[in-house]
Amino acid sequence: MRGYKPSYRLQVNGNDITPQVSGRLVNLTLTDERGDKADQLDIVISDHDGRVPIPPSGAEIQVWIGWDGDLTYKGKYLLDEASLSGPPDILTVRARSADFVSPLKQKRQESWHKTTLGGILGIVAARSGLMPVLHADLANVVIEHIDQTDESDHNLLLRLGQRYDALHAIKDGRLLFSPAGSGQTAEGQPVPGITLHRQDGDTHHFSRSDRPNRYTGVQAHWHDTETGEQKTETAGTEDVTKVLRHSHTYSSQEEAMLAATAELRALNRALSKLTINRAKGEATLKPETAVTVRGYKPDIDGADWIIVRLAHSLNESGFTTKVEMEVKG
Repeated sequence: MRGYKPSYRLQVNGNDITPQVSGRLVNLTLTDERGDKADQLDIVISDHDGRVPIPPSGAEIQVWIGWDGDLTYKGKYLLDEASLSGPPDILTVRARSADFVSPLKQKRQESWHKTTLGGILGIVAARSGLMPVLHADLANVVIEHIDQTDESDHNLLLRLGQRYDALHAIKDGRLLFSPAGSGQTAEGQPVPGITLHRQDGDTHHFSRSDRPNRYTGVQAHWHDTETGEQKTETAGTEDVTKVLRHSHTYSSQEEAMLAATAELRALNRALSKLTINRAKGEATLKPETAVTVRGYKPDIDGADWIIVRLAHSLNESGFTTKVEMEVKG
């Protein structure tokens, strides 16, 4: 049965160190990012009596957080750095998502020609020992040509994500690639939505950009091989004073239009942001979860929100969650 006392479990290289840490935890902060960026785990422990060992180099840390009797597994992390300061002695440990340390970071030379996004992702996943999982809307996107010049697979994925407004993540041995802000998993299944009520939060911050010079359209160029001409595709308005122009020239009309549409969606999502600090932490929340809010202004309650970042903060006496959201794409 779920209790009201903050709780956690920590394993280092498969060994449960929770009993050693219990009563000493100054703070545990877990930052859960949406795709692309590595999640980060920061742990601060009191070592006033010198009995807490420093984790070994390259240690794998597994973490569960939540409330007494109801813990949620939050994944594996690789030790990034450890420091000891004092007196009184304080041990600080920082770790990042284990799955981001792989051949994905090796720089490569490759040219991709007349293939699909799914074809590229399949090869990238295979050479890192991962299983590719792509959203159906992206798997068959045709790519006429793209060069990977002295570039890591990770950076290539970032570039493809920006081009098609998609997110990639490495979770449990799988390479996931899905549309940003869609509220769907990489498999195309909807992420169960939630409702957050004002009384559930402690503080909040809402912002909306109403600058008159904001972009309302995006243009991307492509090279027509039949005529030898450079042509332009526009997503949104064609008002020249409010159009963002891509500097890259694409290989086909379809690629140019997809890139322009993706950029416009990303720009629109970034116009409104909402942050809610939940006084009672919720470990089960995930990025890309669709959120409905109640108890705020009509403009806020009436928007469709999506979680982009979570920051869980826990110690022996409290557990809070900071929920950062943007308008659903």
